[in-house]
Amino acid sequence: MAFSFTIRQRHRELFKYIRENWISLFLASICMIVVALTTSATAYLVKPVLDDIFLNKKEDMLKFIPLLVIGIFFLRGLGMYGQEYLMHYVGERIIKQLRNALYARIIDLPLAFFHKERTGGLMSRITNDVGIIKNMVSKAVTGGIGDFFTIIGLLVLIFYRDWKLAIIAIMVFPLAIVPIVEFGRRVRRYSRRSQESMADLNAFLHETFAGNKVVKAFGMENDEKQSFVDKSYRVFRFELKAVRANALTSPVMEILGGTGIALVILYGGYGVFKGTSTPGTFFSFIAAVMFLYPPVKKLTKLNNVIQQGMAAVDRIFDILETESDIKDKPSPVHIATTPHHITFENVGFSYDGSEMVLKDINLAVAPGEILAIVGSSGGGKTSMVNLIPRFYDVTTGAVRIDGIDIRDLSIATLREQIAIVTQEAILFNDTIRHNIAYGRRDAAEEEIADAARAAYIYDFIQSLPKGFDTGIGELGSRLSGGEKQRMCIARALLKNAPILILDEATAALDTESERLVQKALENLMKGRTSFVIAHRLSTISYADRIIVVSGGRIVEQGTHTALLAEKGEYHHLHQMQFTENRETDAPL
Repeated sequence: MAFSFTIRQRHRELFKYIRENWISLFLASICMIVVALTTSATAYLVKPVLDDIFLNKKEDMLKFIPLLVIGIFFLRGLGMYGQEYLMHYVGERIIKQLRNALYARIIDLPLAFFHKERTGGLMSRITNDVGIIKNMVSKAVTGGIGDFFTIIGLLVLIFYRDWKLAIIAIMVFPLAIVPIVEFGRRVRRYSRRSQESMADLNAFLHETFAGNKVVKAFGMENDEKQSFVDKSYRVFRFELKAVRANALTSPVMEILGGTGIALVILYGGYGVFKGTSTPGTFFSFIAAVMFLYPPVKKLTKLNNVIQQGMAAVDRIFDILETESDIKDKPSPVHIATTPHHITFENVGFSYDGSEMVLKDINLAVAPGEILAIVGSSGGGKTSMVNLIPRFYDVTTGAVRIDGIDIRDLSIATLREQIAIVTQEAILFNDTIRHNIAYGRRDAAEEEIADAARAAYIYDFIQSLPKGFDTGIGELGSRLSGGEKQRMCIARALLKNAPILILDEATAALDTESERLVQKALENLMKGRTSFVIAHRLSTISYADRIIVVSGGRIVEQGTHTALLAEKGEYHHLHQMQFTENRETDAPL
């Protein structure tokens, strides 16, 4: 029951989008009625053409009916244009709204969602799945309305001409219901599997294109080609099954339609022989039936299109109905952008609700203090700082800013207070100016330039032919590692947030780039409450305090000198790195 309720809810949500376009739908319906009436009128005219012109030889009808035919087909042409344009307008608008809603929901979901879902799969929902719904809306929903009006008009005509013949003509239709419904179920099932396979293919493409350097470095081109062939074949197989189920609809309707027409000819022809019907009436009826079967066949095939579309609707609403567990409270607190005091009170955190990656974290960081966080990989350093901007919520305890639980703050206000620079320099395929001003689109030209100077990248930017208007490629592919990182620092400087998180911001750089980046970071940290995750201990000797995180707990804290004197975990890490550096620098 719960499942069927969800399906009904999704159908209602989809039709809500359709109802929002009721004016265009109303105008399109008028055009469809015009098309339906002119189709019926065409069949109606067969009787006077045969009886009045060819049999009774009425000259006035010979002059009048051709003009009437021209008028009917002129109106039919106008109606078909209006119907086609307006219904496609409605379809495109609905798809635009769905695509926008889907992207908005995805972008609002927390990091945990993106860790579970594949990027290529999400892209497939926005492109491939929405495109299938577009096909359903423009062909099935919109085309179905026009065919419905045409069928009604022609049914009225055939019952008007001969109600007995009409019953014979339409009695074959109920026989088609069972196979059509069964074919529709198959189409929906195979279509969903095809869409899932296409999402898998898109995810594979995203991974291999993004990781192309690794593919080439390890000589895995042939393996990846074969993997693509396998995934492509899976899409092909399910598409073909859907096509097979869809194609079976036509022969069923052709056989039933042919049977109906044969019965009409047999019974109607017998009426003409007996003189109870005229040739004009009979051929007018036959014309109406011949016009009637195509829209009926289209409606039966539209069921399959609808089933394909509803499979895509299910996949899209799986995302639209996903709720974020990182939410604002009904009346969130707002705080000013000033230096902040940050505390962790008995904080515990788990990604999956079972294994705790942070345990009993108690920490107080003063405004303007530089706190370095060190420890072995997997100890919980990044998990700890990710709690501050609420990328995740604590499992137990609380993180507070100036004594206020961050869950009581609005997410927007909280994140306004925080700037982040990570080891992975995330830039966008845009100009240098827009990348530095990301988060502050209203920044003045001089502010952007000052941020670039403070990040020690201004001279490099000025050396480029287009300066700040230079495009940097996907993920900054046209820049070196040090240049990308200094761009990220300039972006953080321009944001001018009072809380700064540096997550191994120099770990991937060479010595020369690290020196420049370190100078830029010193400018960035001035007057800010800073959390600095570092792997290389030589880069954090300036910190006001250092904490050592191991096994999800803070095991040591103090200054660089004091921690070395304790000869504990920090001293052990320092000795390991000192030994590694000495071995690296030894002459060969």
